[in-house]
Parts: sequence; structure tokens; C-alpha cells
Amino acid sequence: MDIKLIIFIFISAITLASAGVVAFSRNILYSAFALLGVFAGVLGLYIMLSADFVAIAQLVIYIGGILILILFAVMLTSKIEKASGKRELLNRAMEPFAALIGVVVLGILIWRTISGGAWLSRLTERYSPTTAAIGNKLLQEYLLPFEIVSLLLVLVLVGGIVLARREVK
Repeated sequence: MDIKLIIFIFISAITLASAGVVAFSRNILYSAFALLGVFAGVLGLYIMLSADFVAIAQLVIYIGGILILILFAVMLTSKIEKASGKRELLNRAMEPFAALIGVVVLGILIWRTISGGAWLSRLTERYSPTTAAIGNKLLQEYLLPFEIVSLLLVLVLVGGIVLARREVK
């Protein structure tokens, strides 16, 4: 067996096991921490695909930002276990529909794998970094939209700080 295949199977197993914990755990804190395993597994798969820019974006945005936001939201929310009622009944009613969609998606994925998709040709390609090409495009052709988005993000950050700070009495 090739070492790349062993690493791929290991990363895929961690990702799928973590996704299972996220989906089936009754404790929301365990689900939030298992989401770290899912994000880290996806990061590893991006690295194996030689998608270095997407891998760094996965690390910074999802692991560094969204996961921390979810963990803070879970930790700062009190009495989250007691929030039930009509939502619980709706969730129970949607379980067969969700299971049907999951089985259909799994069937499509298995069929595409067996029939041999175009992704199999990726195994023979050589590594070529993408960050330099993306950086050149961002700082030459798309400089104005890049600066507008960065200004918007700074304004959102300042607005979040203003909303989050407490009044000093």
C-alpha cells in the first residue's frame, strides 16, 4: 500500500468519525469540539490535494474563526438543554426525510465512485502551488474589490466591539 493512500484513509476516517459525533451526539459541547476534528480532517484533505490556499483559508476562517465563535456561543448560552417543546416534535417529524436525503446522497456518491469520476485523474498530477497566482490576481486585477472587502471587515469588527462592550457605571 502506498503511504499517500494510508494517510488519506486515516484522515478520512478521522473526518467521518468526527462528523458522526457532530451529527449524533446529544451534548452540544461534544458536537462543537467534534467539529474541530471535521475541520482539521478537511484541512488535511486540502493539503493532500495540493490546494494550499484553500487549506490556509480553511485553517484561518473555519478553525480559527467560525469554530471559536461556535464554542463561545455554546459556552455563553445558558440552559441550552432545557430548550425543547415544539422544536423537538418538528425535529422528530423531519428525521425520516433527512434519512432519505442522506441515503440518496450516499447512493449518488457510491455510484460516482464506482463509475469512475474525473477526480481519479488528479492522482497523476504534479504539485503546483496556487498561492502566488491568487496573490497576484488579488493585488493586481482585483485590488479595488479586495480593499473594499477589507474595509468592510474592519468596519464590522469595530461595530462588533461597540455592540459587545458594556456600559461602565
